[in-house]
Amino acid sequence: MATGVAVANAILLITFAEEYRCAGNTAVASGIQGAKTRLRPILMTSLAMIAGMIPMASGLGEGGQQTAPLGRAVIGGLSFATAATLLILPVVFAMVQGRAKTTSPSLDPDDPRSRFAQGLLEHPGAAGGDQ
Repeated sequence: MATGVAVANAILLITFAEEYRCAGNTAVASGIQGAKTRLRPILMTSLAMIAGMIPMASGLGEGGQQTAPLGRAVIGGLSFATAATLLILPVVFAMVQGRAKTTSPSLDPDDPRSRFAQGLLEHPGAAGGDQ
């Protein structure tokens, strides 16, 4: 459970950071801006999950002692993953994307950022009319 929430938060941050980078910002500024912009949604998601795990981690009730370690593990893992997402991931993003190009790797001619967006080359017989 903690891994799923952490991965979703990381994807959210990276998506927004990449949009800022493609808009012409540096990778460092994009990583910081992505973390700033997505701080609230990431914290809300993580804190809601942590709050939901508190009853399980407390170990109260019948059979509570058996499920308490799972709740504590989820709380600890999600706390660490949230801190890593907000503090370490922007640094890694800046290091990895520092020299990357901003052109889209897409082959879709309808993608305006793709290098194939100008249109397909006309080839004789490509449309099937040259028979």
